[in-house]
Amino acid sequence: MPKALGAYSHGLAVDLIGPARMVFITGQLPLDTEGNLVSEDVEIQTRHIFENIKSILAEAGGDMSHVVKVQTFLTDVADFAKVSPVRNEYFEECRPASTLVGGVTLVKPGCRIEVEAIAVIPL
Repeated sequence: MPKALGAYSHGLAVDLIGPARMVFITGQLPLDTEGNLVSEDVEIQTRHIFENIKSILAEAGGDMSHVVKVQTFLTDVADFAKVSPVRNEYFEECRPASTLVGGVTLVKPGCRIEVEAIAVIPL
């Protein structure tokens, strides 16, 4: 296998010992509580999305270290150079299996990134 290009794993096995909760996080967009775009800047959009994911996980009793799978969608794959360092900050403790898709059209104009995740939280 080639060396990983960032904070991810090529594959990840989750051995469940005892009860656990799976959390499926729908695609997060860089929108504020009123549904407005937080910024045109893709780095700010990325940080906002990962902060939202952290909040969702905290509400479920977990944190970013429990993420096992991430899918990232970019309108322009060239943004990866700006998105990757921000994303990697959030996965210092884990290396989730990851997929990046570029050249997509997102549902809300101005959004340059969308991220969805799956986490396994021990109970």
